[in-house]
Amino acid sequence: MSPMRWIYLALAIWGSIHPMYYFVSWFNANGWSLGGLVDSWYVHDGTTGLVWDLTIAAIALTIWIVAEAVQRRDWLSLLAIPTIYGIGVSCGLPLYLFLRSRNRAAA
Repeated sequence: MSPMRWIYLALAIWGSIHPMYYFVSWFNANGWSLGGLVDSWYVHDGTTGLVWDLTIAAIALTIWIVAEAVQRRDWLSLLAIPTIYGIGVSCGLPLYLFLRSRNRAAA
């Protein structure tokens, strides 16, 4: 495996674990309410802007993944899409780059 693939994999793992620490900390302090967590994303303009920034990035990344999957017939790369919305862009983007950079002859 190339050094870049290792970097993408490490970033995908980091992007799944590090943000989750903060989500779990918030849940422990405020109760396990997903609605409450979502409400906290809109407490002021700074957090609202960040939510929209990440939402637009997630949509753009999804469109890119679908377009490339169809063009390249690389259906495995579609696994990154549920990761984007289930974990976050911080995991989904490096996971997609990891999947995209694999040796497709072996896939």
